[in-house]
Amino acid sequence: MKNAILIAGPTASGKSALALDLAERSGGIIVNTDSMQGYSVLDVLTARPSAAELGRVPHFLYGHVHPSVAYSTGAWLRDVTKLIDDGTFSERPVIFVGGTGLYFRALAEGISDMPEIPQSIRDRWRHELKEQGAARLHSILLREDSAVAMQLKPTDSQRIVRALEVLDASGRSIADWQAARGRPLIDRDSARFLVIEPDRAELVERIEARFDRMLDKGALDEVKRLVALGLDPDLPAMKAIGVRELQAAMAEQMGFPEAIERAKIATRQYAKRQATWFRHQLGPEWQRLHPSAGAALPV
Repeated sequence: MKNAILIAGPTASGKSALALDLAERSGGIIVNTDSMQGYSVLDVLTARPSAAELGRVPHFLYGHVHPSVAYSTGAWLRDVTKLIDDGTFSERPVIFVGGTGLYFRALAEGISDMPEIPQSIRDRWRHELKEQGAARLHSILLREDSAVAMQLKPTDSQRIVRALEVLDASGRSIADWQAARGRPLIDRDSARFLVIEPDRAELVERIEARFDRMLDKGALDEVKRLVALGLDPDLPAMKAIGVRELQAAMAEQMGFPEAIERAKIATRQYAKRQATWFRHQLGPEWQRLHPSAGAALPV
């Protein structure tokens, strides 16, 4: 893709509003580049664009994945590739916006082509995780693929299971697959790279006000619907910020004021991690912007 626009930034930094403004002014389309906003059910709690915003310009890859699926960077990249192959991006400017740094890296640099994992193998290892725990699976991985296991903490259940799935499905270490780089999907020379860097105090205010709005818009009902699905608590969607906190409050394990405060703290910590990643991992081609500077950007 030529002339793509990439907009990264921490949660609640205003990047979706900037993407919408640029898309409307350029006649462009928006592609979700955030791992949590791809899940259905959690419309409000993941801060997906509202129905009104989705109706203003075409949006893609929002809410298209069921929470029972462990969506990955590779799966997202395949979804983007399919949109390219279908001609979706052929006549309009494309704006990628989100907070998942690995998605942007995959888009601009390519990633290894990981093997498809049969559902039976996926189910097997998730069952083993539930029955035996992460530490036991880590010991299995240490025996079968010690080089990868030694890079993972015994508590890192998702990465341990992923390594075992790949080894089981392909007979090759996940490290071998990761070593083979794929191809980038964008033309870097013509692309625009933008990263929003809000003031810390301003971002904290935005985070707290936004979570209060989420509650007003039905975040608690979303958590109830998610919990009713009876999903594995280790699935990525179940780890969305606010899910565990509000779930604990509904179970009367803590009061709602404490749950809300914990969710806000978790969001602030997440935003700090995102900002640190963007600061250290994004190269000099990325233009650093304060949120207020977005409106002056040319299309």
